[in-house]
Amino acid sequence: MTLTWATDSQRNPTHPRNTAFTHSAPQWGAMIRFEHVTKRYPDGTTAVDDLSFEVAEGELVTLVGPSGCGKTTTMKMVNRLIEPSDGRISVDGRDIAAVDPVELRRGIGYVIQQVGLFPHKTVLENTATVPHLLGWSRARARARAAELLDLVGLDPAVHGPRYPEQLSGGQRQRVGVARALAADPPVLLMDEPFGAVDPVVRDHLQSAFLRLQSQVRKTVLFVTHDIEEAVRLGDRIAVYGQGRIEQFDAPAAVLGAPATPYVADFVGADRGLKRLSVTPIEEGDLEQPPVVRLDDPLPRELGARWAVVLDAAGELHGWLSAEQARGTGTVGERARRMDAWLPLGASLKQAFSTMLQHDAGWIAVIDPEGTGRFLGVLTPARLHEALRRSIDADAHDIARADVALESIETTTPG
Repeated sequence: MTLTWATDSQRNPTHPRNTAFTHSAPQWGAMIRFEHVTKRYPDGTTAVDDLSFEVAEGELVTLVGPSGCGKTTTMKMVNRLIEPSDGRISVDGRDIAAVDPVELRRGIGYVIQQVGLFPHKTVLENTATVPHLLGWSRARARARAAELLDLVGLDPAVHGPRYPEQLSGGQRQRVGVARALAADPPVLLMDEPFGAVDPVVRDHLQSAFLRLQSQVRKTVLFVTHDIEEAVRLGDRIAVYGQGRIEQFDAPAAVLGAPATPYVADFVGADRGLKRLSVTPIEEGDLEQPPVVRLDDPLPRELGARWAVVLDAAGELHGWLSAEQARGTGTVGERARRMDAWLPLGASLKQAFSTMLQHDAGWIAVIDPEGTGRFLGVLTPARLHEALRRSIDADAHDIARADVALESIETTTPG
């Protein structure tokens, strides 16, 4: 199904983009802006202290830190579940203090850890909650709910008539995300939404949410206490100390160049390993091994211990060892299946995991557009070099390709 977000918001006069957040142009070019915001409680506790930062439209920012550091308070001030003591918060260029709290919350998606689905309503009815509150017709609200369930990977025909108690924890979280998106809000607030499920389900939910975000591109504030989750999901990370942001930067920069000893301690001594998950494979990281074609006769000499086998279109087929190349016949008759491969742009963590999973000394890298076109191979030495280049590139604010490493020696496979 295809969701027509912009068209629906233009067509529907009660849509939240046409009520609480209507304006001619963003005042600062940011969807969310905090200006010297402080939250102080009557007992003297300061939960958030003089906080200033911006979140761009379509950006996913993770707020990460220990319990009690102020990250959830920060998020709840955006939809006025908590009112700031001082400072100014704007959403889409408008001061939220001037917006009715109820209208504000209907225009902002909100996902919490325990989901908060209505137990007496079906999944479809739960998902259609906010559109109903905004005055959408029953048919239109249910149609939108069905679209959203499909988008988060739940068949509306199968899951729509069910009740929350009939779903798994992961399925309930997906419904929570669908419900938060049902009225096409410009902003999505997520408070540890995947924290109550087991690690396997959590991993699947994170992957699903990244795919969803690539399609809908909402502006997201995502609260978590897990630095690995923050690194995996965030376009930028805000690392919280006590009521303050210690560092606000891209995940790779936070891992590669912690701004303070506190940040270095929080992200952990294994931050180099964590950085693997946010460093993509680039073409400059690849080596070019010998290549043979499926229909080629077996070569007398490969000139290497192995070669990559391609079909006539240049797509990856498998590999051929020097021992298998001896004798008569064609390459296709002796080639082995290639299981250790990834698309260009996959993370170095995925590459390392694939090498370990298949006990492989290298992996093949193919075109990310799904053509299967072979681009080269990534070896452990090249993986290490790519990680070092990424760290140095961030430290000196240059491209990875412009980083010169003197101590790395690589050899072409063979």
